[in-house]
Amino acid sequence: MITCNDLWMVFGGQAMAGLTKAREQTADVSAIAERLTEQGLIPAVRGVSFEVTEGELFVVMGLSGSGKSTVIRCLSRLIEPTSGEVTVDGDDILNASKQELIELRRHKMGMVFQHFGLFPHMTVAENVAFPLKVQGIERGPRLDRAHEVIELVGLGGREDAYPRELSGGQRQRVGIARSLAVNPAIWFLDEPFSALDPLIRRQLQDEFLRLQATLKKTIVFITHDISEAVRLADRIAIMRDGEIVQVGTPDEIICHPADDYVAQFSRDIPRGRHLTVAALAGAPAGVDLDGAPRLRASMSLDEALAVCASAYPELPVVDDAGKVIGTVKADAMARAAAGS
Repeated sequence: MITCNDLWMVFGGQAMAGLTKAREQTADVSAIAERLTEQGLIPAVRGVSFEVTEGELFVVMGLSGSGKSTVIRCLSRLIEPTSGEVTVDGDDILNASKQELIELRRHKMGMVFQHFGLFPHMTVAENVAFPLKVQGIERGPRLDRAHEVIELVGLGGREDAYPRELSGGQRQRVGIARSLAVNPAIWFLDEPFSALDPLIRRQLQDEFLRLQATLKKTIVFITHDISEAVRLADRIAIMRDGEIVQVGTPDEIICHPADDYVAQFSRDIPRGRHLTVAALAGAPAGVDLDGAPRLRASMSLDEALAVCASAYPELPVVDDAGKVIGTVKADAMARAAAGS
């Protein structure tokens, strides 16, 4: 659904000329960035490439200044990349005309940002229906759709409230509902929960996972919080200084960090809560497993250890279809959950 290939975003005058000159001197991304910096330019995104498959929740994370928010703005062309290729559902974003971009944003893309951007003079229903109004949809059908997505995000009964009458978490739900009103194929979310209190943030994460299980959107989600990333993501891309350091599943990021930088991110993650059984499942080793309870591959180690008993030191692991894909030993899970 989304392809990003060798994307560069360089800030400063004559950025394209500077990038072209640096590329003539070297093909190494870090060396190109050094030469751009020497020219007084700022290489915010450096040769970034990745793909997002249909229905995937792809998280881009990194520290402040790592380039993650710049990437999502380039994908939606809210800012113009200096160089690279971006396709969204087969459409060439970087070569799209202004009118083509307008249509893509109206019909295919939904966007949610950290700051809610609600219209203070409009009710919840009017805020949610606004994108449909822009599309020219009649008042009756657009309000019907608004009420539908308001129910979906758990705000039923607050349709006539104004933003000032809502909590921060409720306002963010309105922002999410507004972005869903047009039923976009692709959803861009830039740190949508980071301004919220921890308890509200976790509640909205729960709601978000429920929504995704129902809607199965293709999502690019930006965060600086590794706990949020491993909780939500199908795959994670970790950025540093404008470059992608590692792309992998949460299990891969935690168990097999590419370098010390990635390892530092996951060091304090409660492994038992976030690592899944699939990360440790190996081929059956001739153990008699008849009658043993089955562990779902998506179970956390903590959940799986709660199932284990002394009578079952090794248990079979099944996929979503119930097919046995391997076995896992209780002592191996306990060691992994403890981080050893």
